Amino acid sequence: MTQYLVAIHRPDDYDASVEDDAMRREIRALNVEMVAAGVRKFVGGLAPPREARAVRVKDGNALVTDGPYIETKEHMGGLWVLETDTLDEVLEWARKAAIACRAPVEVRPFL
Repeated sequence: MTQYLVAIHRPDDYDASVEDDAMRREIRALNVEMVAAGVRKFVGGLAPPREARAVRVKDGNALVTDGPYIETKEHMGGLWVLETDTLDEVLEWARKAAIACRAPVEVRPFL
């Protein structure tokens, strides 16, 4: 079995107040379905990018700065770690995640 990152992406200016009860129910139901299928290993939502800290090495020293590591128009808003037998199987879960979260989803296998 392979473990995959299934990442939900949100625009940089995403407003969580647009998440209604129907959306929360769909995400909750998807999580229940993933657990029942035995594929979910971890799930977590992320704070907005403005709360990120980046750690970079400069001249042998680790420097901490406010904000995300890279400037971009979209950021990861949450993630699942799923373990499935096939890429097709994880892609089916990713389709369900994109629908429930109403957002683009990226799927990447762990090495």
